[in-house]
Amino acid sequence: MIEIKNVTKRYGANLAVDDVTFTINEGEVLGFLGRNGAGKSTTMNIVTGYISASSGQVLVDGMDILEEPREAKRHIGYLPEQPPLYMDMTVEEYLRFVCDIKEIRRQSQKAHLEDIYELVRIQDVRRRLIKNLSKGYKQRVGLAQALVGNPDVIIMDEPTVGLDPRQIIEIRRLIRDLGKSHTVVLSSHILHEVSDVCDRVVIINRGKIVAQDSLENLTKGIGEGTRMMLRVVGAEKPVQRLLRELPGVSLAEPMGVKEPGSVDFMVESQPGSDVRRQLGNALIAGGYPILMLQPMAATLEDIFLQLTNESAKEE
Repeated sequence: MIEIKNVTKRYGANLAVDDVTFTINEGEVLGFLGRNGAGKSTTMNIVTGYISASSGQVLVDGMDILEEPREAKRHIGYLPEQPPLYMDMTVEEYLRFVCDIKEIRRQSQKAHLEDIYELVRIQDVRRRLIKNLSKGYKQRVGLAQALVGNPDVIIMDEPTVGLDPRQIIEIRRLIRDLGKSHTVVLSSHILHEVSDVCDRVVIINRGKIVAQDSLENLTKGIGEGTRMMLRVVGAEKPVQRLLRELPGVSLAEPMGVKEPGSVDFMVESQPGSDVRRQLGNALIAGGYPILMLQPMAATLEDIFLQLTNESAKEE
């Protein structure tokens, strides 16, 4: 377990992160989410001991990352946004070098690396120069170095940036596999990526934590039951006008034509309002038959936008 307590980082008069507090629990896949420049990389660099905080504390299994760095860092594998690779080494040379740095016994290195090769699927390129590999394979080699020493926690900062769609799918699959045997922290600004692989989410905005909970609880807390997809027979303008005039409706936006003679709408009601009955009655009375009415669960995008917008308004 890693505990981040009241961590602040200043660069001159500027605050990169401000009183950040959260816990990385054993055995979970945690998504650390925020816009570019929100403070994700700074926080991850502090957690891994790469840079020090201006104030606050990071505890790794009870060990302070600054006071007991060698022992604390044995529990962490880190893949930064730019993998720390030596391009003129072969994959095998590089990973043996990492084994030496992490003080893996020489007699254990071969078997240990064989397990890592298989896990990240780089057996076929182990004797190739790193500079000749594709970006996807370089990312895999970067992940392999993070796994050397079999650390309890694997931290990845923007692991899919710059990859093509096929490579992204492969890296996400690897993250899921790692989550079966390690605690994983995925720092990303890609919302779909976080919702696809993570159990719990911490959201940072402008250096401050604005939410932390399971995806299920965050979704329940924001917008549940207030949004629906509606398909109505009729012309777009008069139907939209009728929907917008209904008490309790805060939004009625056309979403295009999916069936001839009908229009799809996304309708949002005000918090605590259930407008389905009066919506149905009004449309039927107006001569607009309903072909579909489907509740829409709030997405991580909804949560993120609402929380970050609220944070900006408070400031």
